[in-house]
Amino acid sequence: MNGFSTGEEDSRGASDQICCLVDEGERCSRPAGNASYSKRIQKTVTQRRLKLNLDHVARHIYICDFHKQVILCARSKQQQQRRRKDSEEDSGETDNDVPDVDLFQLQVGTLRRYKRHYKVQTKPGLNKAQLADTLMKHFKTIPVSEKEVSSIFIYTVKTNANKLDQKNGVNSDTT
Repeated sequence: MNGFSTGEEDSRGASDQICCLVDEGERCSRPAGNASYSKRIQKTVTQRRLKLNLDHVARHIYICDFHKQVILCARSKQQQQRRRKDSEEDSGETDNDVPDVDLFQLQVGTLRRYKRHYKVQTKPGLNKAQLADTLMKHFKTIPVSEKEVSSIFIYTVKTNANKLDQKNGVNSDTT
């Protein structure tokens, strides 16, 4: 219950343990990962009103990867809402026409490729959340011509072309 295990639990291995959470009244049956249901996680679950509870019958506090992603997603949405609220208070405006893109859902390697491609300057040694936040700020500054993007998309779909067939938005057969 306190996160420590006895020798008996160690001999079974992590693959024998199932998630320690009760999701909407039903015990989760997925295999537990290496993420634990800490006080910080419990606070996030409570604040976001997620219907997750710790099963007190469970002899460990490890959660499955599915619930880990649910909680991380809720946490990142909470951080985005807090930042959006702060920026609205600063500017006095709301930004309703910009769709939400959650870069935190991408893998670290993908985030690093994005950073390298756009040559985004960051401090060394950022963790995934910090990198996603920094890249999200950059992502929101990229100007997009919706008309041009829509027409290229429709053309690509109709011609069954690959996006790699085009260079800088111009098809190779038109040059």
